[in-house]
Amino acid sequence: MNASKTKLGIIGTAGVPANYGGFETLAQHLVLQLNRQLDITVYSSSKYYPEEERIDEWHGARIQYIPLNANGIQSVLYDIISMIHAIFCCDVLLVLGVSGGIFFPFVRLFTTKRLIVNVDGLEWRRNKWNVLAKWFLVISEQIAVRTADEVVADNAAIQKYVWEHYGIRAQLIEYGGDHNQKVSIREEDAKAYPFLNAPYAFGVARIEPENNIHLLLEAFRAHRDLPLVIVGNWNRSDYGRQLRRQYAGCENIHILDPIYEPSHLNLLRSNAKVYLHGHSAGGTNPSLVEAMYLGLPILSYDVIYNRITTEHKAMYFTDTMDLQLQLIKLSSADLHNCSLAMQRIARRRYRWSVIANKYCKLVQNEAPQLMPIFDFELPHSLQKSPFRMALRA
Repeated sequence: MNASKTKLGIIGTAGVPANYGGFETLAQHLVLQLNRQLDITVYSSSKYYPEEERIDEWHGARIQYIPLNANGIQSVLYDIISMIHAIFCCDVLLVLGVSGGIFFPFVRLFTTKRLIVNVDGLEWRRNKWNVLAKWFLVISEQIAVRTADEVVADNAAIQKYVWEHYGIRAQLIEYGGDHNQKVSIREEDAKAYPFLNAPYAFGVARIEPENNIHLLLEAFRAHRDLPLVIVGNWNRSDYGRQLRRQYAGCENIHILDPIYEPSHLNLLRSNAKVYLHGHSAGGTNPSLVEAMYLGLPILSYDVIYNRITTEHKAMYFTDTMDLQLQLIKLSSADLHNCSLAMQRIARRRYRWSVIANKYCKLVQNEAPQLMPIFDFELPHSLQKSPFRMALRA
């Protein structure tokens, strides 16, 4: 290890190189941007990397494999084991997510290591968890936020939630989108995906109820003027499998399995007429930021997180009927103006060099402690006690 560099352990992701989701992409770009300033170890799940693909080092960062799943119920133990290892080799622990938050007091009790936690998008609000799991995540969130040296929120709504419920100033650090580039359509692409030959709408998401996939599909079943191409992990849940069966026969709906190769995904995404974003939970969704950076016009589900991410300059819908009306009245001018606005915002706010620099200052304890000014109200549900909300959810 390089004794002159701060030693950072990144905990809570499936690992790098990224092949799963937003936190993995964040970890990957922190390594790529900060490997000269920091001595980085990334904790990775061996469940996501076959033995022949495992490596000891990636772009200057050490890779430490943990033989547990980084998601689901195993994520708690996965994070705890990662933290125990990091205590002995790192100066700063950057924990992405709060599932291992119950272990923070032990880190604080036995070491002087700095703890930074990214609270993600209030994981306990997701519909996939039962009441017991939601209560555990609320408790873990509370412990993590109150125990960490620094708290990161990826959206101003999450930042305000942390302030109002815990009285703690979270640092606002979002995500980057400039790793995505527009991909031109080749002749062989148009043959493989005939829908590329005409205008279409596009969406990519985990197939979960809070991402309102059912709402998007139902709107496009009735709206046949514009095809919908939607990519996701349909076979991961009963919800996804049911939707696939229900809408597989719709000629204007193209249901595609997950695509992890960035250039392949960007071929389909960057050539769309409009991007559909149905996420209703979480903070700043990486998929939304990426679509903005590609300059796609955005039709987004109308929640405070998405409005903040797009600075109220996207187009919004509230339900199936509203989405159908929005699609009917879309004009070329609307699409052009929205496209320009989304790209301007993304180039100003969502660049990895900017994001990584904010994390670097936080790790090196150089981030300014400013009191944020909030010019919006939280949704009524987030104004209540997290414990009451988890019980009723």
